[in-house]
Amino acid sequence: MRQSAAFRYLAMLCIGLAIPTGARGDEEAKPLTIVAFGDSTTAFRGELVVYSMILERELTAEGRQVTVINSGKGGDNTAGAAGRFETDVLAHDPDLVIIQFGINDSAVDVWKGATEPRVPIEDYERNLEGFVTALTERGCAVIIMTSNPLRWTDKLRETYGKPPYDPDDPEGFNLLLPTYVERARQVAARHELPLVDSFRAFTEYGQAEGQSTDDLLLDGMHPSARGHEIEAQMLLEQIRAMMDAQEPQAGG
Repeated sequence: MRQSAAFRYLAMLCIGLAIPTGARGDEEAKPLTIVAFGDSTTAFRGELVVYSMILERELTAEGRQVTVINSGKGGDNTAGAAGRFETDVLAHDPDLVIIQFGINDSAVDVWKGATEPRVPIEDYERNLEGFVTALTERGCAVIIMTSNPLRWTDKLRETYGKPPYDPDDPEGFNLLLPTYVERARQVAARHELPLVDSFRAFTEYGQAEGQSTDDLLLDGMHPSARGHEIEAQMLLEQIRAMMDAQEPQAGG
């Protein structure tokens, strides 16, 4: 499989960063800084163990020198996130940034009388492009992460259950979200970035016998503990591969 530019960069960056300090003699390992940049599906949520926490826990347990910073913000979209990009992402001088936006961008606030999404899809794509370009120009690796799918709950039907949403369709709350998810996939492909496709993974989970996508959501919108665990494992697969790609081999 052809490695992406971001994959190759982080693999080179991680030569030695993934090695425990004790294995490096007196030289102190520089920790790898990972920033999780997103909306409320990324942000801390009470006592819930979110994916950023799992990443730091698992990578640290493996002896890797890692700091994971959660820069998720509830209710945010790419337009709002652009205003905090400098302070919440770039100021941390990250080595790797995970970007996950889309749910709030694609939302139509029908309860306010709106008929259009909060962030038009062309603006959404342009904002993602801006984040990616700014990061890669600084030599930072990027993973694009799609939004998880949505499911109706009684509360969500009460707020959003009117046109253009269809409260009678089990998929009716997703509405525009799949189109935004596809744009995120396209941005990842265009820049040869690793993609963690939460939308597809959650959907496929729900298609298996005896399982439901609802099991992965707390409230029809935010991932549950199981949902965050699934996302974390997909991210860990990508990050470990990046780190291990050029890690020195014994006897090498």
